[in-house]
Amino acid sequence: MEFYPFVYGFIVSLTPLLDPLQPSHKTFRIKQKLAKKQRQNRPIPYWIRMRTDNTIRYNAKRRHWRRTKLGF
Repeated sequence: MEFYPFVYGFIVSLTPLLDPLQPSHKTFRIKQKLAKKQRQNRPIPYWIRMRTDNTIRYNAKRRHWRRTKLGF
């Protein structure tokens, strides 16, 4: 039997299973790094697309929280 994350119409949270090393009390340095990565992980503004004549269309360094982990 295979495991599916959808059980009876609601999503089972897998975050405690995937990242057990992240403590609830973080150091200030780790919190700063997480905040910086959160700021970097956003789409580019529309005015940059207009300024560069649509040569830069999307953020190539966009990160998904489940596919790519930060590693700290």
